[in-house]
Amino acid sequence: MADASYTHTPQDYDTQLGDYFALMKPRVMSLVVFTALVGLLAAPVSVNPVVAFCSILFIAIGAGASGALNMWWDADIDGVMQRTAKRPIPSGRVPAGEALSLGIALSGLSVMMLGLAANLLAAALLAFTIFFYAVIYSMWLKRATPQNIVIGGAAGAFPPVIGWVVATGSASLEAWLMFALIFMWTPPHFWALALFMKSDYNDADVPMLTVTHGRKVTRLHILGYTGLLALLAVGTGLSAVGGPLYLAVAVIFNALFLKGAVEIWCRDEVQAEADGYAVEKKVFRLSLWYLFAHFGAILIEAMMRPFGLGGW
Repeated sequence: MADASYTHTPQDYDTQLGDYFALMKPRVMSLVVFTALVGLLAAPVSVNPVVAFCSILFIAIGAGASGALNMWWDADIDGVMQRTAKRPIPSGRVPAGEALSLGIALSGLSVMMLGLAANLLAAALLAFTIFFYAVIYSMWLKRATPQNIVIGGAAGAFPPVIGWVVATGSASLEAWLMFALIFMWTPPHFWALALFMKSDYNDADVPMLTVTHGRKVTRLHILGYTGLLALLAVGTGLSAVGGPLYLAVAVIFNALFLKGAVEIWCRDEVQAEADGYAVEKKVFRLSLWYLFAHFGAILIEAMMRPFGLGGW
């Protein structure tokens, strides 16, 4: 939680516009924008281009608001962890109070404007997503349970549903399949990272699975979740948002991901330390491409349907 140690006098800061942008976690925002756009374009209803653009813009702003609120709350532990120590608040580039104000202002703006641009259900889902990430995940789950990433993954899984609701006004099975893809991908993605960023979560006293249950259990969980993810991803290929291209992408990427998970499970810490966690880092890098590949394939299938080529 942001505390007095992050309170500085104004002259301590030489804040740049880029520092405020960094508060909004632009890399996470790019994934949110992409998956929301795919959800919107994959829906079986066309959307006015102006409405679509404005909706995606406000969803992006909502994602940025979530990031700013998360960074405000986590400023104390961000300063402890090597991976996050250079973020705007712990590095002293942005006062914690300004991050909080920015997060609250952008939250209200994004929800209100999405409701006006699209529909109230989409706005309500965006509001719930911001609340889930900032309050349920950041303020409660992250420091309370090793299931933080499992449950908290829902926050990052809502954007394609919101995009679908912008287009259709409701959420169908296909929207929830896209939600489930992100939800099931999140734990193995973050646990692979936790294995080779081994001291960060210990130092910050965050109850990541590697800290509370040990590294061998974490390796087993990565394998289990990756197996379930593979079944879900390939099965989605048979749905209305799937098609031959998506199915081919799903089979290839999930075979590679599952192979990597098996390799992680078969290793112990002695082997991992000997090669600098090469396998764990390889699987993490693959996971970064995983969602872009699957959602990119869904998007291409949707774009080809008007020409009688996409889907089944």
